[in-house]
Amino acid sequence: MKAVIVQFPGTNRERDIAHAIEVAAGAAPQFVWHAETSLPACDLIVLPGGFSYGDYLRVGAIAAHAPIMADIVKKANDGVAVLGVCNGFQILTEIGLLPGVLMRNADMTFVCRDVHLRVETTDSVFTRAYRRRQVITVPVAHHDGNYFADETTLDALEADNRVAFRYCDTNGAIDPASNPNGSQRAIAGILGENRNVLGMMPHPENLIEMALGGTDGLGLFEGLAQAAA
Repeated sequence: MKAVIVQFPGTNRERDIAHAIEVAAGAAPQFVWHAETSLPACDLIVLPGGFSYGDYLRVGAIAAHAPIMADIVKKANDGVAVLGVCNGFQILTEIGLLPGVLMRNADMTFVCRDVHLRVETTDSVFTRAYRRRQVITVPVAHHDGNYFADETTLDALEADNRVAFRYCDTNGAIDPASNPNGSQRAIAGILGENRNVLGMMPHPENLIEMALGGTDGLGLFEGLAQAAA
């Protein structure tokens, strides 16, 4: 799998993503600085977590105007897989590859802990290695992870089976106590219209080895590697 990781000023999860890709695919990804205007040929583009441009103005808003963005959008529209994690998810909504917006957490505090996610669909290269309704554990670390969209958009996401993950309890039940940020309909990750773009707030790259406490995040990267094989 040929993977590219895009770096911005303030990115801080790129090495974690790179390690996860190497573990799953056995190949090191290439790093590309945001000021470049084109990406090399690849199977996967990753926008990793962090605080691009210090989250000034609005999370992801400045990064959305980076020179590299035009080529990311073009390659996504051409069918290349694009993964945005945490700040990457925020950027994907800002550039219009995904609908909605990520707002401040409902309790207005930074949250950093493991959460449970329910896999809502296996119909994507990102979720194909999981089972539908499987409950996985993945860490979150964000201040602006509260997913919001209007009811028409939310209904369309549901109708098109584009909700990839929801926050849940250990048994897969959806309840307010299991929602770490107040996201509407407990949404933790969504797919683009062509199903080749995924944005998610939790960090699957941080739970891919038992030394880290578990391997539930590894399936996402294994699915991508299998699709590119």
